[in-house]
Amino acid sequence: MSHSRHRAEAPPLEREDSGTFSLGKMITAKPGKTPIQVLHEYGMKTKNIPVYECERSDVQVNVPTFTFRVTVGDITCTGEGTSKKLAKHRAAEAAINILKASASICFAVPDPLLPDPSKQPKNQLNPIGSLQELAIHHGWRLPEYTLSQEGGPAHKREYTTICKLESYMETGKGASKKQAKRNAAEKFLAKFSNISPDNHISLTNVVGHSLGCTWHSLRNSPGEKINLLKRSLLSIPNTDYTQLLSEIAKEQGFNITYLDIEELSANGQYQCLAELSTSPITVCHGLGISCGNAQNDAAHNALQYLKIIAERK
Repeated sequence: MSHSRHRAEAPPLEREDSGTFSLGKMITAKPGKTPIQVLHEYGMKTKNIPVYECERSDVQVNVPTFTFRVTVGDITCTGEGTSKKLAKHRAAEAAINILKASASICFAVPDPLLPDPSKQPKNQLNPIGSLQELAIHHGWRLPEYTLSQEGGPAHKREYTTICKLESYMETGKGASKKQAKRNAAEKFLAKFSNISPDNHISLTNVVGHSLGCTWHSLRNSPGEKINLLKRSLLSIPNTDYTQLLSEIAKEQGFNITYLDIEELSANGQYQCLAELSTSPITVCHGLGISCGNAQNDAAHNALQYLKIIAERK
């Protein structure tokens, strides 16, 4: 073996233990290394490169499970985890524990749920995966992503994606669908930045009240503006519907986003979409002789829709 050549002058006992000794020294000298990295370095030194194989991949259940087998020399170990990376880490850790043959050196698997942003460049983090892992860890339902808007010229597209986690929502924007999803996931993760990974908590403790109002809350709201809407005919000329919608949004706790569409309609009018961050999301179309008129028309249509919903029993 390579170790016996390196330590030709050592007594027989040290030659036999040299593999264990050098691995233990390697771990203590580089405590920041992951099990996969340490096992790979050990394999390089002993001419036994670790080989990983996926034994099982079950992603159809609420909590995905992966099993990986690692073979290094004559040793074969398996590891399980909620991600491929975690399963590989645990397989490598099991192999290391056999190789080092010493319980005195504790080897901690890094927590994959909350990567330390100070140690990794932000562009290398995967907020979508991190949010999913966090949801699994705390027993929440998995995040759902919905593309709500797509606009801008061909050379400068902008996408808007809504991320829903339990009954809470965040909106993300980006130059691609993936970037918009990442942005929405990052907003959720920012809220969870102070959570200990071992602390199983409810989302309400972190996010607070729901970010959008529901149809149920609209129907039962004692709010003055929404009850005035129920009695309104919404047919008075030259009414500022954008202002009226803004007042109801403030009272009921939802946001409004107007998206001007660059292409004119078939009859040459300006077009606009009004998105309400209600639960579920409401999107209404508007037309007009100017951008402002199109926005007002979209707000008018949104108010008509809210009126119908609020009046239902």
